[in-house]
Amino acid sequence: MNYIYSTGGREKYFKASSVRDCVTRAIANATDLDYLEIYNGINSEAKKEHASKRKRTTSSARNGVYTATAKRYIERTLGWVWVPLMSIGTGCQVHLCKEELPSKGSYILNLSGHFSCWKDGKLYDTYDCSRGGTRCVYGYWREPTKEEREMHQECLNQQQKYKNFVEMKKQELAQKRLEVKKHNEKIKKKYASRINKLRAQLRKLEKERDSQMLETPKMEKDSWAMYTCEED
Repeated sequence: MNYIYSTGGREKYFKASSVRDCVTRAIANATDLDYLEIYNGINSEAKKEHASKRKRTTSSARNGVYTATAKRYIERTLGWVWVPLMSIGTGCQVHLCKEELPSKGSYILNLSGHFSCWKDGKLYDTYDCSRGGTRCVYGYWREPTKEEREMHQECLNQQQKYKNFVEMKKQELAQKRLEVKKHNEKIKKKYASRINKLRAQLRKLEKERDSQMLETPKMEKDSWAMYTCEED
């Protein structure tokens, strides 16, 4: 196994060595992008996660990343293409060894509980994770072709246009709400005196009605008594 020790450039920004940043360094080694750029990108993607019974914590570029979050970042942000090497019921098809992996190109390997980088027939990591060439490779992400990269960039542009459109509509709606609020306040101020007069008249009418309702039962009682006396 041709193994090369590499942290992906972590030492340029952090002093700690005992960290669980295999996703970050695997992507950095495969793409040659800056470690801190990937580190911040993964943490930004982790903010979209939702807690559940199975996921009590969120992903962290330093302490571990869920596979789904790493997949979103690698495919949606970087545009790399996923190549599955194993499916349900097939068993392990490809192992982490030079005889079964491509000899040219850069790849981000998805292993059991671990991510690593395979570049030009060599393993780039902080330790030899091949287990003597017996470790199973679930799949890997490969660098996109020129056509795939152009398609991915077009998708990103369309997404950005949609975001800009939604943001513009939100601003327009907020402006209309503000205009309606100002108009209502203007109308309320213009007719405030009339409204107060009408309210005073209404309160006066309600008092008169209440006083009449208090007198009515007494009159009905007296008439009923007179009626029963005539019966006797």
